Amino acid sequence: MRLAIRNAEAIVTCAANGRPYKRGHEMDEVGVLHDVNVLIDNGKIAAIGRNIADADCDSLDASGKIVIPGFVDPHTHLIFAGTREHEFALRANGATYEEIAARGGGILETVRATRDMPKSKLRAIADRRIDKFLSNGTTTIEIKSGYGLDFKNELKILEAANELKEDSVAEIVITFLGAHAIPPEFKNDRAGYIRCVTEEMIPYVARRKLAEFCDVFCDNGFFNVSEAERILKSAKDHGLKIKIHADELSANGGVTLATELGAVSADHLENISREEMKSLGKSETVGVVLPAVAAYLRTKPAPTREMIDNNCVVAIATDFNPGTSMIDNMRATMWLAITLNGMTAEEALNAATINAAAALGISDRLGSIEVGKQADMLVIDAHDYSYIPYHFTENRIHRVIKNGTVLEFP
Repeated sequence: MRLAIRNAEAIVTCAANGRPYKRGHEMDEVGVLHDVNVLIDNGKIAAIGRNIADADCDSLDASGKIVIPGFVDPHTHLIFAGTREHEFALRANGATYEEIAARGGGILETVRATRDMPKSKLRAIADRRIDKFLSNGTTTIEIKSGYGLDFKNELKILEAANELKEDSVAEIVITFLGAHAIPPEFKNDRAGYIRCVTEEMIPYVARRKLAEFCDVFCDNGFFNVSEAERILKSAKDHGLKIKIHADELSANGGVTLATELGAVSADHLENISREEMKSLGKSETVGVVLPAVAAYLRTKPAPTREMIDNNCVVAIATDFNPGTSMIDNMRATMWLAITLNGMTAEEALNAATINAAAALGISDRLGSIEVGKQADMLVIDAHDYSYIPYHFTENRIHRVIKNGTVLEFP
């Protein structure tokens, strides 16, 4: 299919000029082109220019509108059963994340519900969630496991994710997160569960190619740096790329571990130290901040302004999950990044597109509007990109284009 997007008020490219991301203050430039059209051929951007004409080409009139890259969400826990709205109410009354977890709530509550639900139902629920993400402009979604915490149920989640990857219009990147928490049956045998993850789950996941990444929740009450290092090194030895949940509850060295091991991303970072910030700014590791988590938990957000000043590569993500971020909307995430994390509108847009793609290692083909890249774009019924987070509750997305195809929604 050949398609020309014509007459747009502006094409916002978010291009990084041949590099995989925008670093530090480079994030304040989004690349706005006026009086140009975009030609799509066979799912890719074939040309960007003023005089694009093709008699055999369909046209999409974008008069009075802007065109931006499709959003990339590089951190979600999208496959789960049940909800935890009672925890939201408990936090409103002063309960902390750690206190709720100590009572048997938090991650382990969702683990119980997810273990009890068959794969077919988990997949059906996740499929509906993906449709919502797509309608909100997210064309690429990372999905983590982590609510099974045993061989059978982690496999169930990963198989559901792979079925969705095969069948969904959205692009899906899968991450194995068996090290999300210590399951109840291993409460008194941490070493035994870590052996299960490193010696049984990771080799099997890698051999069957069920995930591209391996992640670990490195923080107080979950996995310490030494345990996380063992897990991530096992993943690397088996050919998986690595990510890490780091510095959400405390600064415990998770970011340093990420940079030393060459992790593609370090995510959360609410309590990142200045020393870690500096090392992150000198590394290739993308710092993924999750603004909705701070809002849900009523805690301080990641020091994003300081991270950018220290030359870090910063991306944003929803962290969609049942406990700390029931947000399936990157527009809302941009608004939170601006209002809570102190980002500019330009930084937030780059963080949701080109840098978010870099956090998944796919910015060579996604995350920006450039010739040769995949044609994932949004036509926005607005005159300026700053309107997107400004009025985030109003979905001004006129068209979602994925792989060069204009999607239709009910």
